[in-house]
Amino acid sequence: MTEAKKNSSSKDLEFSTFYVGGALCGINILNIQEINKHFEITQVPQAPEYIEGILNLRGKIVTIVDLGKKLGLDPVNKDKDNRNIIVNSEDEPIGLLVDSISDVVLASQENIEPAPSNIGGVRGKYFQGVLKTEKQLIGILDIDEVLKE
Repeated sequence: MTEAKKNSSSKDLEFSTFYVGGALCGINILNIQEINKHFEITQVPQAPEYIEGILNLRGKIVTIVDLGKKLGLDPVNKDKDNRNIIVNSEDEPIGLLVDSISDVVLASQENIEPAPSNIGGVRGKYFQGVLKTEKQLIGILDIDEVLKE
C-alpha cells in the first residue's frame, strides 16, 4: 500500500446508521459491541421514562434505552424492524432501542461538521457533528453524552 493510501484510510471513519423518530443518526462502529433484534425486555419500576427495561444478554444484564424518548423524539415503534445497538458505557452494556438499522457509511473526519445547537427538534448536545452525504444528513451521536444522565 502506498503512503498516500495509508494516510487517507487512517482518517476514514465508519458509522453504523439507523433511524429513530424519523431522524437518521450514526454511531462510530468502534463504539458498538453488537446489534441484535428486540428481545424479551423486563420492565423496571420507577425507572426514568426513557428506560425501556432490562434484558439478559448471554448472562449479562443490559439496560435498554428507548433512544427516541431519550433524544426528545417520538418513542420507538415496537415492530419487527427494531434493533438494540449494544454499546458500553462505563464498563456497563447499554442497549439503544432504535426503529431500524440502515447502512454502514464510510466518511472522512473532514466531512463531519460541528453539530448545530438544535437538530430537527433534538437537543444538539447529544451530537458530535453532522455528516453530509450526497442524499442526506446524518447526525453523529455522542454516546457518552447520550448516556451521561
